[in-house]
This record gives sequence, structure tokens and C-alpha cells, in this order.
Amino acid sequence: MKRIFVWSIIASLVFLGAAASVGAQGIKVGAIINLTGPASAWGQFHAKGLQDYMRYINEVKGGVGGRKIELTIVDHAYQVPEAVRFAKKFCEEGVDMLAVWDAGSGIAVKPIIQEYKIPTINFSTPEQLLNPPIAYMYLPFGSYVMDSYSVLAYIKAIHTGQAPPKVGLLTWNNTYGKTIQAPSKEYAAKNGIDIVGLEEFPPSTLDLTTELLRLKEKKAEYIFVQILPAGIITALKSADRINYDVPFFGTYTATDPDFFKLGQGLIRNRFAACFCGCLPVDNTPAVKLLQDLWKRYKSVDKFDISYWTGVTIASIMERGMEKANKESGKINGETINNALESFRDEQFGGLVPYVTYTKADHQGSFKTRIVRIHEDETFTPLTAFFVPGKDKVQVLKEK
Repeated sequence: MKRIFVWSIIASLVFLGAAASVGAQGIKVGAIINLTGPASAWGQFHAKGLQDYMRYINEVKGGVGGRKIELTIVDHAYQVPEAVRFAKKFCEEGVDMLAVWDAGSGIAVKPIIQEYKIPTINFSTPEQLLNPPIAYMYLPFGSYVMDSYSVLAYIKAIHTGQAPPKVGLLTWNNTYGKTIQAPSKEYAAKNGIDIVGLEEFPPSTLDLTTELLRLKEKKAEYIFVQILPAGIITALKSADRINYDVPFFGTYTATDPDFFKLGQGLIRNRFAACFCGCLPVDNTPAVKLLQDLWKRYKSVDKFDISYWTGVTIASIMERGMEKANKESGKINGETINNALESFRDEQFGGLVPYVTYTKADHQGSFKTRIVRIHEDETFTPLTAFFVPGKDKVQVLKEK
């Protein structure tokens, strides 16, 4: 508990000066993020991205509508009960917006934020969060259904031979891990792809040799994983142990800085993932923004997907506040929620393809691409952006 308290205070102090100057007029934002639990490196860089862009809004843009943002980040250590406790505390204290970290926590806090009417964006993107009632709960971009469809569509596009591609699923046995299972099976059944095996296991598992041996015996030619970064490294090690040389694919949650530190000699040229955001090679205004942020605040020194996620969520929050102020002259939970539901193909300089929310759909977007992830922390697009299940996959030539 002591470590949780320290992280909370550090995150809050970043805006203490600005908050003191505006008093009750500040826009209050709470974030419940895993900073010390399993896969905490991922959460820490989410927090850095969120924090840096909120600082940028305050220090460079002068806040939103002349009001500074008061951001408080707390650590739930990947514990759903802690997330629920913090969410209730934030709601009782009257925050204007919330961010929640993982799939299980998002599902658990949904009734609370709906009771208090606090618009909330979830870092993880489980389809279940879109189940009715959807009020006040938002995804920043397409759910893991988008990731599942796009990975399998790409596999189908690159597969050679007359027989259907044989795909193995390797996932954690928790809410997050299970998010790709049903949509993958659904897409495969409709598109001539053979899911030959599903192996799920607890997040604490340190060796996946047995699971990969079973997929190898079933002749899986491609492995699609829903595991956070350290677990993917475990999978790659185990594949080498049994001489199982097949490509691996993940969702946008597949990397953090530790992934590359642990993956030297293991990632090689065999890992790719669905990713709906910008990359340095795009040279868009969003890339220039990210470069400005990391030069200004020095939280990172190169492109990182987990940092990008934090910046993206902060940008969507900012746009909701801006529109609320413009449309009603007020910035609070209710006006921000109304503003978010008025988003129609909102553009963010290439940070994400677009964002659309309506009263009936809080998914954000459903457009993505597949990217190669290299050991030197660089990323190569393998496809153009496409809407999986609708657009034809345009496979790009790797340089």
C-alpha cells in the first residue's frame, strides 16, 4: 500500500502548482493505472504519455477554455477490487473524467461511473465494455474484435498453398486474454481459416513449452497471442526451446520498453501486431507532436506504443473538453459526455485514423493496420490502413 500512495502523490504533484492557481475551477481528471503490478512497465508508460500531454495542455495551450487540468494518477497494481475502490473515490470527489486501465477493471467499474455519470475511457479495449448499457464508458479506438479480425485477415492475405491457414491461439486465461477468442473463431469460420488449437494459461506462468508443443503437434502455422509483453517473451523463448519456427502476432498491447530489453535475440523477424496509430515513418503532425513531447518532458526518447496510448487517450479527453466548452460554455462530466457523443470522424493529426462516437456506439474507430516489430524498437507497416471485415488487405512490401 505504501508504494501505491507514493505513486499517487508523485502523479498528483505534477499539476499541483497549476491546480492551486485555479482552485475549484480546474478540470479534474482521474486515472487508475497499473504502476506496480504484473506488466507494470506497460502501465507506467501509459501514465507517462497521459501525464505529459496533460502537462502540454496546461503549459503550452493554457489549459482548456482557460481552465487548467488537474490530473491525479493512482496505482491499482492490476487488482480489480482496488480499481473499483479508486473509481468510487474519484466519483465521490467529483472528477470530470476518468481513465481506467485493464479489461477486468473497466467492466467492474462501469456500473459506478454510470451511476455518477462520469465519462470514462478504458486503456484496454474489450468488446464487453460496448455491451448495453454503454453510457459514459468509451474505448479510445477499435476493440480487440478489430485486432482479431485484422490479424486473421492479414494471415489469410499472406498465406500460400491450397489448404486453409492453420492458426493457434495462445492467451491468458483472464478477461483480457479471452477477448480475442470468440471474435477469432467467428472470423475464421467465415473466412476459410482453421483455428487448430486454443491454449490459455495463468498470467503467472513462466514456461509455455507444453502449450506450444501442443500447438506444434496440431501443426499451427501462425500463432496469435493475447498476452502482455513479458508473457510474449516467454512464448518466444519456449518456441525456440522446441525448435518451433512460426510467425507470432499480437494486439496493440504487445509491446512496452521492457519487451525490447528482454527480447534481444528473441524477437528477430517473427513478430507483428495490429496497431491503429501513427508511426515515425508516417511523418504526420501527430508524430511531430510525440517528438515534441519527449524532447520537452524527457519521459521517453523514442517512439513507444504504450506512451502513444497515453497521449491518444489524453488527446481524446482534451477534444471532449474543448467541444463541451464550445457547445455549452461548461466543462463537466455531463457536458463532456454530450460532446464525446457528437464526435463524427474527429481527426487528431494522424494520431489515430479518426474517432466517432454516437449514443449507440462508443467504440471510436475500426480502422487499423499490421506492423512488423523489430528488436531495435522500430516498426515497419506491413499493410496500409484498412477496416477489417470490409476492406481488402493491401500488403506492403517489406524493405
